[in-house]
Amino acid sequence: MTLSVAVSGASGYAGGEILRLLAAHPDVHIRTVTAHSNAGDALIQHQPHLRSLAGLTLQPTTPEVLAGHDVVFLALPHGQSGQYTDALADTPLVIDAGADHRLTSSAAWDAFYGGAFHEPWTYGVPELIVGAGGQKQRERLVGASRIAAPGCNASTVALSLVPGVASGVIDARDIVNVLAVGPSGAGKSLKTNLLASEILGTANPYAVGGTHRHIPEIQQALSVVGAADARISFTPVLVPMARGILATSTAPIVDGVTDAEIRSAWESAYDGETFVQLLPEGQFPRTADVLGANTALIGLAIDRAANRVVVVTAVDNLVKGTAGAAIQSMNIALGLPEATGLTVNGVAP
Repeated sequence: MTLSVAVSGASGYAGGEILRLLAAHPDVHIRTVTAHSNAGDALIQHQPHLRSLAGLTLQPTTPEVLAGHDVVFLALPHGQSGQYTDALADTPLVIDAGADHRLTSSAAWDAFYGGAFHEPWTYGVPELIVGAGGQKQRERLVGASRIAAPGCNASTVALSLVPGVASGVIDARDIVNVLAVGPSGAGKSLKTNLLASEILGTANPYAVGGTHRHIPEIQQALSVVGAADARISFTPVLVPMARGILATSTAPIVDGVTDAEIRSAWESAYDGETFVQLLPEGQFPRTADVLGANTALIGLAIDRAANRVVVVTAVDNLVKGTAGAAIQSMNIALGLPEATGLTVNGVAP
């Protein structure tokens, strides 16, 4: 059976990446694409790289247009998706690429986003450990009808650290994250600080001092595996690359834990995973290695001088960080092979 799909926010970066991946998915038919201010334009005007979808026209983003599909992707700005929850009650599967349904705490939503709080949906990071014995989020996605795709920075850090927290080898009360990120994660809206003349040849920190909106999402993932008192210092830095996240995360080593036990925590967490791969000892990823791929590559170091574990993780923020995670989660929810329409191969040079 071919599934009919609608993608809202189709003129933006996240919507465009969802469309790029879905165009190669054998089990879906992209029937409808929508936008707000760009409604009425040909999709190809805003996504000129999507040649196979040149016949589609952007329609208004309304409940009436989105209804009547098997799957609806909401690739809208934060605070915009919640209004469609009730209107799409009859849609078998809705996947939100925004933040509206990620957080379980209304207090955290109020503190970092504001506006109406909406019910949390099933979180779309299949490889994330969520229970005893290494239970994965994948199990909760089977048969899900409402899925919240992750924040790109949040899922990258969570995948980096959850194995160590779940196994008890690192102390979550002193976590430090520094991320080099590409500006596509901020969306396609015109912003002065994202102009090429502002970011080329420089590195620019932003949301410094505990203000980044992905912090409560990371804390939520860590609390699920027992770190209710996790303390996170999170500093993202814009760098002049269109795509990518290189997240360097460190945390103290718990007393008495051996090097072998530390590495074993990450090896056992991701053994057999297609899209999250731990690199051999002494190797570390580059963002170039994951460009266009639904892959998170992880390098692990043990710094005994500082008594800290260092985890370096690279993802393409638009693929594994957003669209790829959404489609991977869709596949699981619908009982399709998990890797359908997705690749571990990046683009080089």
